[in-house]
Amino acid sequence: MNKENYMKNNKTVKVINKGGACGGAYFLTFVGSAVYWVQQAAGFGEFLVALLKAMVWPAFVMHRILELLSM
Repeated sequence: MNKENYMKNNKTVKVINKGGACGGAYFLTFVGSAVYWVQQAAGFGEFLVALLKAMVWPAFVMHRILELLSM
């Protein structure tokens, strides 16, 4: 394959990441809350509940912050 055919057949894809820093911030809050809740867990069932709590905890915090800011 010569260079001209390669350039005609080569398709590029532009990737746009719109996640920004919010994804990283959510991940850090998830990890921090998971560590806290898992330390409190005594058994396997409580461990699963701790992970579920860690997933929804950042949403409750954000709701409270927006409530305090009257948004």
